[in-house]
Amino acid sequence: MTGAVTAMRYRVQVDTDSGRQELELDAADDAQLRQSVAEMGLSLVDAAPVDRKKPGFTFRKPVFERALFTQELIALLDAGLSLVETVETLRDKSKEGLNRTVLQRIVAALYEGEPLSRALERQPEHFPPLYVATVASAEQTGHLAEALKRYHHYDARLSAVRKKVVSSMVYPSIVIATGALIVLFLAFYVIPKFSQVFASMKDIPFSARVMLAWGNLVAAHGGVLLAGILAALVGAGLSLRSAKVRGKLFAAFLALPKLADYQRLFALTRFYRTLGLLLAGGMPMVTSMELAAQVLPAQLRTALTQALDEIRAGKPLSGALPAANLTTPVAERLIRVGEQSGELPGMVTRSAEFCDEELDRAIDTLMRVVEPVLMLVVGGVIGTIIFLLYMPIFQLAGAVG
Repeated sequence: MTGAVTAMRYRVQVDTDSGRQELELDAADDAQLRQSVAEMGLSLVDAAPVDRKKPGFTFRKPVFERALFTQELIALLDAGLSLVETVETLRDKSKEGLNRTVLQRIVAALYEGEPLSRALERQPEHFPPLYVATVASAEQTGHLAEALKRYHHYDARLSAVRKKVVSSMVYPSIVIATGALIVLFLAFYVIPKFSQVFASMKDIPFSARVMLAWGNLVAAHGGVLLAGILAALVGAGLSLRSAKVRGKLFAAFLALPKLADYQRLFALTRFYRTLGLLLAGGMPMVTSMELAAQVLPAQLRTALTQALDEIRAGKPLSGALPAANLTTPVAERLIRVGEQSGELPGMVTRSAEFCDEELDRAIDTLMRVVEPVLMLVVGGVIGTIIFLLYMPIFQLAGAVG
């Protein structure tokens, strides 16, 4: 949209000292985009407009784009800009809104002489403790860009695992929702219409009397019944916004066979990735484990407290984690090798990758079992309703014969 007043967002590729990087920038046209890239001291390789959704009403709360901020921070630091210049550049290119406000607060803190980690710590709603700890450890070594690259890779991997788990629930959810809609259609339209066939008959079977009673109830109070069901569904949806309700449902869900093992495996994946990230940044073992504890569910945090006590007493990580049941056979051996070779951070991260692979296999196996069972259950419910619709006809036909 060259020559337009409204700025567009472009996804650009630039060359830096550490290689090619990708950024997102706002510009009115191609000329302004090239000028902005040149002012950053970067070399433009390629640029393409980013498709944006049309403006409209939304109920989503504005969220700070932390992943994009991290990517752009890495690229500009690698290009040789100072930290203050980098954050100022990111602030100036941001539109009015949450992102610009957050970046302005960081710039103000940096001008006050605060380190970046302290500036981020002031905004815990946008920067989690792990992010702050990563930056703080990098400030001691002077390798901020490298530490941020590790965190960005860590965050991307965790997001991929999380999306994998969520996407595995999409198909069952669609089947359940479709089945529920079909049942509602049968209950509020087909059965009331069909039941009138038996209204003028005498000595009809019990199943026909039940359908006739339901049909009469729907005819008299169908709107109220449907409104009550919809209100119950809306109420259930609103209650799921409560962390307490979600926690109870999740605990009940995990009580199902095998699911507790999968949840533990997912928790260990996040724990190993977090621990490996912090150890790679030069953070002490005990401090790293205390921070990594935040990604564990409550029942595993208790076990981690036990492992921390043993590590403080001088026990190695390869001995403390198995004693607290916070490892797998493969991870235990990898961590032991890492302690002996001095490559513990890398081996802890490698343990997370093995847990990733095991979790993939577990999800695939679970879905192979759940999907056909779910189809059978939904099909069985719908088939039973249809069978009950025709059973009285079969019984009456048999009686006449």
